[in-house]
Amino acid sequence: MAGLFITFEGGEGAGKSTQARLLAEFLRAQGHDVDLTREPGGTPGAEALRDFLLFGGHDLSARAEVLAHFAARADHVERRILPARAQGRIVICDRFADSTEAYQGYGLSHGDPALLDMIGRLRGLIPAAPDLTFVLQVPPAIAQARMAGRGNARTDRYEALDPAFHTRVAEGFDIIARRDAARCHRVDASGPMESVQQAIRAVLAPYLDGAGRGADV
Repeated sequence: MAGLFITFEGGEGAGKSTQARLLAEFLRAQGHDVDLTREPGGTPGAEALRDFLLFGGHDLSARAEVLAHFAARADHVERRILPARAQGRIVICDRFADSTEAYQGYGLSHGDPALLDMIGRLRGLIPAAPDLTFVLQVPPAIAQARMAGRGNARTDRYEALDPAFHTRVAEGFDIIARRDAARCHRVDASGPMESVQQAIRAVLAPYLDGAGRGADV
């Protein structure tokens, strides 16, 4: 079995981590074998790169930053995602390559065609593509309120950027979702988390036939 690879995407405050966790808990309760992971991160090496990229305080060039994200992704895919899929597991990932395109390609680089082309080429080198992507969308006011409500949580460098950056990121995700509509499902994530989770489960249901019940099924 090839397993199933599901990704959650969206800007800050959209609720990706919460919804990914809730879905993993639901699927495990239904008897599915689930690997819940995140990007950047997911392996020891990729987690070290995550700390550098989000909290390291270093100002990389746009291309260097993209390459660092893809270096973390390559290790994550080769050491965790592909082995899990080969075992017939359901992999749920909080962010993947769409985030690099939205954050670095649109947010930081204002849709620079050369950088977007570079990101597209690098995507082609990574031997894993999501079967299904949920793009969570919320109005800016709700996103800002959720971010403010995180309390003492450590703020990463992207969260700290100005509202114009986050607007460009949201526009980037919308472009991606429209372009890859067969894979991406946009979800209004502004309501109660239980309602958002129900909408996600309804979209996922047709994909679950035989998935994530182990390689011997």
